[in-house]
Amino acid sequence: MDDRTKTERPEAWPGPITRPGEAPPPTAPPRRRRRGWLVVLLGLLLIGGVGYWIYQRPAPTTVERARRGGQTPPVTAVAVQNGDINVTINALGTVTSLATVTVRSQISGQIMRIAFTEGQLVNKGDLLVEIDSRPYQLALAQAEGALKQHQAMLQAAQLDLERYQNLVKTNAIPRQQLDAQVATVQQDQGLIIADQAQIDTAKLNIAYAHIVAPVSGRVGLRQVDQGNYVTANDANGLVVITQLTPISVLFTTAEDNLPPIQKRMQGGAVLPVTAFNRNGTQKLATGQLLAFDSQIDTTTGTVKLRAQFDNQDSALFPNQFVNVQLLVDTLRDTAVVPTSAVQRGAPGTFVYVVGDDRKVSVRKVVLGPVDGERVAIKSGLKTGERVVTDGADKLRDGIDVTVHEPGAAAPVPPANPNAGQRNRRQRNQ
Repeated sequence: MDDRTKTERPEAWPGPITRPGEAPPPTAPPRRRRRGWLVVLLGLLLIGGVGYWIYQRPAPTTVERARRGGQTPPVTAVAVQNGDINVTINALGTVTSLATVTVRSQISGQIMRIAFTEGQLVNKGDLLVEIDSRPYQLALAQAEGALKQHQAMLQAAQLDLERYQNLVKTNAIPRQQLDAQVATVQQDQGLIIADQAQIDTAKLNIAYAHIVAPVSGRVGLRQVDQGNYVTANDANGLVVITQLTPISVLFTTAEDNLPPIQKRMQGGAVLPVTAFNRNGTQKLATGQLLAFDSQIDTTTGTVKLRAQFDNQDSALFPNQFVNVQLLVDTLRDTAVVPTSAVQRGAPGTFVYVVGDDRKVSVRKVVLGPVDGERVAIKSGLKTGERVVTDGADKLRDGIDVTVHEPGAAAPVPPANPNAGQRNRRQRNQ
């Protein structure tokens, strides 16, 4: 069989098969294909964005649902009351001991005994350290012997003086000899005074050999051990005693706060002071203001004050950091509202007042001292008027509101049917 009898088959080709003599089918231009893909991609992005916005959009608040449903927004309102407001000053303070004494030896000698333990509470006059006193006891005996010797010499000189005075009357001895004897008596008297001073010095050194606590308080870590030789007025000292009861707290306040404090103290008032821990969450002790400094610090514009505490329970420790609250005065029978009722904005400091017709109005107020969650109102409100304490973020002047008492469940208007579905989606997240 020759090649002419073979059946010719078209070879495989990715494109369409065309017969001889036929024109190839038209193909889409590449630019038009890219444009189609771009349109599909933008459509998918648009659908995804709308779905994400619907899925992630937070549920409307109670006020928004009320507005959409044509209802008034619910708020919490309380009446303005008359009460007492404490005028306090808050400051940062440091616990400071009223007496911190470094005990030093006043004589030189070897330490024979240490009579305290580190950290012990001691009273004034308790024995702390005993130094070898034998050299000073010997010095005392020597001074006492010299005193007896000079006393005998004085007695003999006084007898001679009496004889010379009688002999001078008869001109038996010259006047000069009598004068010399008078000087001898005075000299012996001076020696006796010097001997007595030596005796007192020796007794004092023996007393210094027994070192006692000069103040009551807690002893710290000892600086020397038993057996060491100490000298008078050693720079390091033997031990430090810190008085703990009573104890003081030093704190500062602005110079503008000084006049009312000074006025109250000059009037004989006792200003209470409360100390809290560094976080301000725990009350440590209660005391009173003791004094304030004699001058203002020009670099900071503050003045130092000292408060004293009994500290019988040792709640305050020297150099401890505390928060201090000073009660300067108490305002009696003044208008009081919760601090949550006070708003700040373009009008300044204001509150939303609920009228008898349940419409809210903006009322500017002048604030007084703040006492915890309450604030005094100097002007702008009257006793009995109701002010909004919750739900004021969406209010505006003149709108109607639904008022409920504090602690009661707020009336919730009918919610949007789609809101529940959105909330379920948020919980599933």
